[in-house]
Amino acid sequence: MSLAPRAVLVHRRTEYQELIDRHSTRGQAEFFLRTRGREIGEVERRHRLAEAALAQVAGAVPADWRHARVERTDLSRFLFAPDDVVVVVGQDGLVANAAKYLAGQPVLGIDAEPGRNPGVLVRHRAADAAKLLRAAVEPGLEARLEQRTMVEAVADDTQRLLALNEIYLGQPGHQTARYRLGTATGEAPEPQASSGVLVGTGTGATGWCRSAWLERQSPLRLPAPDDPALAWFVREAWPSPTTGTDQVQGLLAGEQRLSLTVESDRLVAFGDGIESDALELTWGQVVHLGVATTRLRLLG
Repeated sequence: MSLAPRAVLVHRRTEYQELIDRHSTRGQAEFFLRTRGREIGEVERRHRLAEAALAQVAGAVPADWRHARVERTDLSRFLFAPDDVVVVVGQDGLVANAAKYLAGQPVLGIDAEPGRNPGVLVRHRAADAAKLLRAAVEPGLEARLEQRTMVEAVADDTQRLLALNEIYLGQPGHQTARYRLGTATGEAPEPQASSGVLVGTGTGATGWCRSAWLERQSPLRLPAPDDPALAWFVREAWPSPTTGTDQVQGLLAGEQRLSLTVESDRLVAFGDGIESDALELTWGQVVHLGVATTRLRLLG
C-alpha cells in the first residue's frame, strides 16, 4: 500500500518572536522598538496574522494525510520526500529559501499577510488551503504547475548550490574579488577584479539582477521566469594592466555555462541572499554556473 501524502508546512519565525528571543520580555522589546521610533502593537498584529494563517493551513490538511512542519533556519537539515506537497506560509522570499532544497515537489505558496507582500510566489490565501491541497495530488497536476527556472553553481570538488533568484560569487565582505571569467561565447578567459558576479533567473530579474541591468542601461533582454535562460552581470569590474572589463554581462541558455577560476585566497557563492549557506572556494578552484536541471514546480 502506498503512503498517504505528506504536507510539509514551511514557515519562519516572526519579527515579534525574534524580538522576544533577543530581549527576553515584551516590555524590553517594546522599549527597544520605541528607541527606534516604532510601536510594538504593529509587530504584534503581524505576528497574530502569521500565526493565524499557519494554524488555518495546518487545520486544512486532510485528516488522512501525514504532515510535518519546518522552520526556515532548519531547511538545510530537513529531509524532503519525493512525494511531499510543500506548503510555504509566509512571504515570497520564503519560497525561494525552500526551493533550493527541493527536487521537483509541488509547492503551494500561502500569503500570511495579504496586502503586504507582492504575492508573486505566495499567491493564495490560507482559506483556500484545503481545496488547493487536494488539487495538488489530483490527476492532471502537471498542467496546473508553473515550472520556474533555477540557477546552479557546481564547483570542481562537487559542491553544488541551487537558487531560485540569483547566485552571487565574490568576496564574503563584497570587497574586490579576483578570478578568471570564461563565457559561453568561446572567448579566451578574462582576468577580472570586481565586487562579484551575479547570475540570475527570470524570477530574480525583478530584484538584484534588475538593479545591475538598470544601472548599466544594459541592452540585454532579461529572461522570463519560465525561460530556460539566465542573465549574468559583473559588478564594478576594475580595469588595470592585469585585469579587463570586456566581458561583463551576457545570457546563458540551455547547457551554456559561465566558468570562474578563483584567483583569491577565498571566495564564496551563495544563493538568494542566504550568506550562511554558501560554497567555500579557494585559489585555483573552478566553478561553473548555468541553468539547473531542477525547477521550482509552483501551483498556480
